[in-house]
Amino acid sequence: MSAAEKPTTSVWTRPRRPQREQLTREQIAAAAIELLDADGIEALSMRKLGTRLDAPATSLNRHVANKDELIQLVVDDVYGEGQVPAAADRTQWRAAVTRTATDLRAMTLRHPWIAPELGRVGLVHIGPNALRMSSGLLAQFEAAGFPTDEKDRAVGTLTAYVIGIATSEAAYLSLIARSDRTEQEWVADLRPAFDEATQQNPRLREGSSARQDVHPQQIRDNDFAYGPDRVLDDLTARLDA
Repeated sequence: MSAAEKPTTSVWTRPRRPQREQLTREQIAAAAIELLDADGIEALSMRKLGTRLDAPATSLNRHVANKDELIQLVVDDVYGEGQVPAAADRTQWRAAVTRTATDLRAMTLRHPWIAPELGRVGLVHIGPNALRMSSGLLAQFEAAGFPTDEKDRAVGTLTAYVIGIATSEAAYLSLIARSDRTEQEWVADLRPAFDEATQQNPRLREGSSARQDVHPQQIRDNDFAYGPDRVLDDLTARLDA
């Protein structure tokens, strides 16, 4: 079989095993997520997962052929934590889309390991939970009045923003977690060095000084909300035009 004819492998093209077997996909995904949340992506291996589940590798391989398929499975399982957008409504589409964007960010911050893994899974998510979320978003943009080709791009643009900023945010929070300090302590410790480094950059100091008494989490929340608001402002203006 040539490379062009070789089928694309995915956990979602693999037939689901009978429920009577020792392990289920759900059990595998739950155990893998526990391992990832506790120890990070570097700690994940089929061997360690088998040990955690007290199951031989052959039992795992009936459901997931390798680590790549395992990542596909757990990423979609985490997508299932988000709330699927409510029934599409022309008057409420923007609020529904904003809630979904906020859920997606929260999902990424709860599981910091997932941010780089979204890139490994790729741009096309065909797991059931990811499909439900994407379909729900598309329904909202459709209800708002966007044509088919533009609603797809609108969902892609919004999702790219959310995942991009959440990836950076998750890396930042992981760095702080490794320091054994709170976020407030970490920021306060860094401020003298930042002030010195920006002596010749008054614009940077001006923005930082204006927010130095605001809790860092509130700053992150406000900064995140700015992005979806501006994306949706522009999209709403296109509808109005």
